[in-house]
Amino acid sequence: MSSHTAAEVLRYTAFSADPAGGNPAGVVLDASRLDDAAMLAVAADLGYSETAFLTAPDGRGGYTVRYFSPKAEVPFCGHATVAAAVALAERDGPGALVFATPAGTVPVTVVREGGELRATLTSVEPHSEDIAAGDLTEALAALDWPAAGLDPALPARIAYAGARHLVLGAVSRERLADLSYDFARLEAFMHRLDLTTVQLVWRESATVFHVRDPFPVGGVVEDPATGAAAAAFGAYARELGLVPQDAVLTLHQGADMGRPGTLTVELRPGDARIRVSGTGTRIG
Repeated sequence: MSSHTAAEVLRYTAFSADPAGGNPAGVVLDASRLDDAAMLAVAADLGYSETAFLTAPDGRGGYTVRYFSPKAEVPFCGHATVAAAVALAERDGPGALVFATPAGTVPVTVVREGGELRATLTSVEPHSEDIAAGDLTEALAALDWPAAGLDPALPARIAYAGARHLVLGAVSRERLADLSYDFARLEAFMHRLDLTTVQLVWRESATVFHVRDPFPVGGVVEDPATGAAAAAFGAYARELGLVPQDAVLTLHQGADMGRPGTLTVELRPGDARIRVSGTGTRIG
């Protein structure tokens, strides 16, 4: 038996109050005795797209958090952040937390709304950048999308709010629903551009979007609810003037996988950082 069996692995879903919805994450509230190999082994054994590993260096509400997919460590993961915060709130009560992540400092607050716990994370400083024409062509080829499948109102860009995501706008809900891609080809493309997910977006209305996130670099075909990509998308939408400076956006994700979840993205004037919130609950 390897040493990682000593760690208690909790299972939570994020961005849904229903254990069958949202995005499942592993949570280890005390990972102080685990080395990198053990953390990767726990994440691979669990098989969820991400597991969060916490250590409490100061005993005063601050936590160091690392995130592992079944294949590799990632710098930041939104849904595992929400899952970990909800787990801490169930243990210690709602309140304010500070997570020191490889991407930077992420404050998280948890409140109780009725019978549900809702966590809000504040992203690191976001930014976005253009994607080269040749890279966009390769992304579309790997996804098996025609150029006509892109929504010209949502320009292709790489957006960052703790991790890098390629944002591509889908011309219709039907285009978004039809996800069948070349896993190895998209994985290689994403490694070359250091992308965590590709975020496919269809705009339903001024503030409502439907999103899907292929995640081959994490070893899974699709991520059911992606908080880091939601934060990056909020920054992207504001930077391009697609939404007001003080918008609250609703992102629906996971429905096509049978795991519906809802992510709330809040933009505040004069504050570059993006707030992403959602409910969470323990699984079984």
